[in-house]
Amino acid sequence: MTPVAQGSTDRPITIAIDASRAVVPQTTGTEQYAAQIIRHLTELPEAAKHRWLLYTRGENAPSLREQHPLHGLAPTAEWRPLPARSLWTHISLNRALARHAPDALFVPAHVLPWRANPASLPPSVVTVHDLGYLRFPDAHRPSQRLYLDQSTRYAARYAHSLIAVSEATAGDLQSAYHVPRSRIHVVHEAATPIEECTPQQIGEVRARLGLERRYALFIGTIQPRKNLGRLLQAYALLRSHHAVDFDLVIAGAPGWGSDPIYQEARSLGLGDRLHFPGYIAQTDLAPLLRGAEQFCYPSLFEGFGLPVLEAQSVGVPVLTSNNSSLPEIAGDAALLVDPMDVDAIADAMLRLSRDEALRSELIAAGYQNVRRFTWQEAARQTLEVLLDAARSR
Repeated sequence: MTPVAQGSTDRPITIAIDASRAVVPQTTGTEQYAAQIIRHLTELPEAAKHRWLLYTRGENAPSLREQHPLHGLAPTAEWRPLPARSLWTHISLNRALARHAPDALFVPAHVLPWRANPASLPPSVVTVHDLGYLRFPDAHRPSQRLYLDQSTRYAARYAHSLIAVSEATAGDLQSAYHVPRSRIHVVHEAATPIEECTPQQIGEVRARLGLERRYALFIGTIQPRKNLGRLLQAYALLRSHHAVDFDLVIAGAPGWGSDPIYQEARSLGLGDRLHFPGYIAQTDLAPLLRGAEQFCYPSLFEGFGLPVLEAQSVGVPVLTSNNSSLPEIAGDAALLVDPMDVDAIADAMLRLSRDEALRSELIAAGYQNVRRFTWQEAARQTLEVLLDAARSR
C-alpha cells in the first residue's frame, strides 16, 4: 500500500459511504467487496469514535436479513436511505451530501457524484476494481462502456485518493488516466467467507442441480471477458480425446454478450455433461463450491479475481490465467495458463482431474495463499486513506 500522509485525527469525524452496491439482491464481486469492506471498516476498534453514514437506495437497508454481512452494524453506523431513482448517485446522493457535508466520502465502486464545481465535493476516496471496459470494450453495452469510462475518468481526476484492488489495476490507472502513483493506494480484497456445510448439504444441492458425477466448476457472470468459449472448447477437446469422468458446471447469471457463449455450448454437443445452473443463491454457493473437484477460471482480464481466493479458501485446486491481476492474487497456488490457448486449458483441466500429488500441493498452497489477504487488514488500510482525506479538508 502506498504510504499516506502522517498526522493525527484526534477529533471524531463523519465519513459518508455510498452503500448502494452493498445491499443489492444479486451480488457479484463488486457488491461483495462493498458489503465486506463496510462491515469491517465499521467494526475496527479505532473506527468506533467516528460517525459512519451509509447512504443507499430505498428503505430496505435497515431490515437486512440476518445472513447479510451488513446486518446489525455497530451503533456508530447510521443508515440513510434515499429515494430510489435513475442517476441516484448524481442526484439523490449528491443532494444528501450537499445538505450534510461529511469530513470524507468513501465510494466502494468507481462512481463519484458529479458536480459542476468538483472542488465542492467532500474529500473523496474511490475504489476502482478494474478497467476491463477499456481492454475489452465489446464485453459491455456501448452506453455502459461510455458511462464507466467517463465516471472513472472523473473520479481519477477529482477524488482525493483512489484505492486500487491490485497492483495490476494501479498500473492501469496510471497508464489509462495518468493518475500519479502518489494518489493510488493498493488495498487487496480478501476471500468472502464461505460457510461450512455438511456432506448432506452438498449432496442436496448436487441432486437439485442434477450433478451426478464429479465436476469442474466456473462461477461468474456469463460474458465474453470470462473466456468461457475457450473453456467450453477445452472441455470438448478433453471429451473427444480422453475418457474424462467429470462434468463441467458454468454457474452465473447471463451478462452482456452471453448469447454466443450459449450457442457455442449447444454446437459442441456436450449433452448432460455440461450444466448452466444460472445465478447461484448465497445459500447454495458454499455446497456447490466445496463439492467441486477443480475450479476453472481462465478469464481474459481481472482487476482482482476474487473467485480464485474463494476456491482456494475451501480447498479446491484452481486453474486460472497468467494475465492481469491473476498471478498477483493466485500466487504459486494455482495452475496458470495462457487463456488464449485451448490446448493449455484442456491439459491443465486433465492434470487437475488425475494428478493427486499436484492436487494436494495446490490445495495446501491455496490455504497458505489466502492468508495473505484479510478483510481486517483491508479495512485498516482503507481507514488510513479515509483519515488522510479528512485531514486534507
